Amino acid sequence: MEKDTNKEKSAIEENNKAELKKNASGLWQNVKEFVRNLLEIRHDTDRESTLEAVKKDISFKGHNAWILIFSIFVASIGLNVSSTAVVIGAMLISPLMGPIVGVGMSVAINDVETLRKSLINLALMVVLSVLTAYIYFAISPVKEETPELLARTYPTILDVLVAIFGGLALIVAKTKKGTIASVILGVAIATALMPPLCTVGYGLAIGNLTYAGGALYLFSINAVFIALSTFVVTKLLGFPLVRYANSKKRRRIAQIASSIAIVVMIPSVILFALLLQKQVFQSKARQFLTETVRYSGTEMLKYSSDYNEKTVEVYLIGNPVPGGTIETWKEQMASVEALKESQLIIHQGSDQNEDIAALSSQVRTGILEDLYEKNQAIIENKDARISLLENELAKYRGDGFSFKDLSAEARINYENIKELGYSNQIITNFSETDTIPTFIVSWQDGISNKQRIEQEERFENWLRVRLKLDTLSVKTVN
Repeated sequence: MEKDTNKEKSAIEENNKAELKKNASGLWQNVKEFVRNLLEIRHDTDRESTLEAVKKDISFKGHNAWILIFSIFVASIGLNVSSTAVVIGAMLISPLMGPIVGVGMSVAINDVETLRKSLINLALMVVLSVLTAYIYFAISPVKEETPELLARTYPTILDVLVAIFGGLALIVAKTKKGTIASVILGVAIATALMPPLCTVGYGLAIGNLTYAGGALYLFSINAVFIALSTFVVTKLLGFPLVRYANSKKRRRIAQIASSIAIVVMIPSVILFALLLQKQVFQSKARQFLTETVRYSGTEMLKYSSDYNEKTVEVYLIGNPVPGGTIETWKEQMASVEALKESQLIIHQGSDQNEDIAALSSQVRTGILEDLYEKNQAIIENKDARISLLENELAKYRGDGFSFKDLSAEARINYENIKELGYSNQIITNFSETDTIPTFIVSWQDGISNKQRIEQEERFENWLRVRLKLDTLSVKTVN
């Protein structure tokens, strides 16, 4: 009886396990089906329309040529005045993207004729863009190195990543039935093909070949990875290969296209790896200096990291850092994987070398400039307030004449004046307030009342003419 019970339990457990496996398998199938339906783009891909649209955008003549010229001028102006909004506007109207996408797609489908047209048109666009930018910067009176220009003088890992994912977004949008225009415009802004070409023209115009070469390098990186992204997506979506009547020719064309793809892909992968290593090196160096290179009473003036030379230089001021602490820093830096082969170079104020002196001078100059600008603003504000208050005070003081000179003239003209006083009297009727210049006169005792009144009237009339005042008051005191 007990054995039968055990068998029943085992059978139930096996049934439960089988049911769980079945449910798990069903759940996994549902998840796979959901993900496939979410990310599947093959069924919504319009291959014929995509090929037609790409070939149409490759053409570079007439309207496209003028649009490119005008957009280059707009972009150059934006870079020249460091206006991001203007540069973005120029990228939106630029037709540079067409030939680059054409290169990637033609290689993927073995279309030699389209590849030839794409390369020719791309070369023409590049030459015309650089020439237009060169002309603008050559005649422009403003040739300062703005942040917008300097940002396009050398590629970074971020530029590569943007070109890769931007190119993927672009070709996926183009292959969709009913092209997504907003995506194409967004990619044109993100990948920024035009500003580097403008910077090439700027570098040539000012004779700085380093800027020109770095900007051309950045443009090449963007173009290569956009074309590479187009190539990959075109292959994944199964675009049909171009058919040739001669099978031998078809194989030869396929070999040429594959060779081009390999030639482009291998250096691109190597470049991506190098830029990634450089970016990691700089990031780790910055993190190490921020977290580790600290000492009480010491401040870091400046630091620099050179990936090629494998050096990290730090400039310190304040309390000298002991040699033992510096050695500890070097050991800690060697434990960081990205920095283990690098050399830490410490410059301290005690070294009294030219670098520290120059940096200290720059810091002092910067501080003095800030203090001068702030104090100048404060002084100008105070001067304005003082001037305003003086003008207001002048209304009450009756400024505009010398009381000493006036009293001397009065003594000559009116010999019977014994004393003369002056003040501004503020009078109000509780609805208006006014200030009246008031003169207080004391006359000699020997004159008659009639003479005093006559003298007082003449004195008041004289004061009105002398001071050019319509309103004043003269009071007599005994």
